[in-house]
Amino acid sequence: MSTRFCLLTLFALLFGSAQAELLPSKITQVVMLGTGMPIPNPERSGPAVAIVVNNTPYLVDFGPGVVRRAAAASPKYGGSIAGLDVTQLRTAFLTHLHSDHSAGFPDLILTPWTMGRDVPLEVYGPEGINEMAGHLLEAYQEDIRYRLYGLEPANNLGWRVNTHTLEEGLVYSDDNVKVEAFRVKHGAWPNAFGFRFTTPDRVIVISGDTIKSDTVAEYSKGADILIHEVYSTAGLMARDNAAWARYHEHNHTPGADVGELASRAKPKLLVLYHVLLWEATGDQLLQEVRESFDGDVVIANDLDVY
Repeated sequence: MSTRFCLLTLFALLFGSAQAELLPSKITQVVMLGTGMPIPNPERSGPAVAIVVNNTPYLVDFGPGVVRRAAAASPKYGGSIAGLDVTQLRTAFLTHLHSDHSAGFPDLILTPWTMGRDVPLEVYGPEGINEMAGHLLEAYQEDIRYRLYGLEPANNLGWRVNTHTLEEGLVYSDDNVKVEAFRVKHGAWPNAFGFRFTTPDRVIVISGDTIKSDTVAEYSKGADILIHEVYSTAGLMARDNAAWARYHEHNHTPGADVGELASRAKPKLLVLYHVLLWEATGDQLLQEVRESFDGDVVIANDLDVY
């Protein structure tokens, strides 16, 4: 038995359980287009994540500001992600129908079309997504008619929307990605989902809005990146508001619970988004998470890339 083999075996025994490191990828990039909440913080657009595989973008949620954040990430406006040219925004997944996650829907339908998208938008969402899309198209029918039949050289495809109602399980696949949907508990919403994306070189899980969930933990086991919503317990306590405390207990996940979940799932990187701090600081929130999770964790900002 060689000395080198013995050393490698000893290294594996001593360090085999250590947290794996997330390595850069030339195939898959995760771009945080929006990391905020309903609070109109100008530094945090509404929730939206782009998973870009081989320069093809797949959106999860489309909160306020989604198209402009995508444009900012594209080379046309000084960014580095070629796949986020707005005309390439063609496939999107919606975790649930809350307005902070979906208020960018008309923008996602219409702006890429006016910029030249020439295929329908494909949207996968909970029950009600078909009605939401239909009502939006009805609301903007005069705009669509004017662009189609006026002097503007608009095509007759890019404004259209094909909706697909989600169920649990495999909901989408192509040469770049496999997308699985799983149910989460978000207050009284009857249909709220998280997603697991499997690309050629990464597994990415997005929690959506949820309380602490064993389902999220199960789907996140061994993931390269877990993107999870979070609020600070210290910040909530500082507010001393019983109504808001009760609401968050039944709708969202405190930092300590996110850390405990991540300690079971062991993602290479834990990314915190949909962040609610109130009077707490980012360092306080990270301390809450790190009470039970010793892996890599970051608080995402808009336009961060992983």
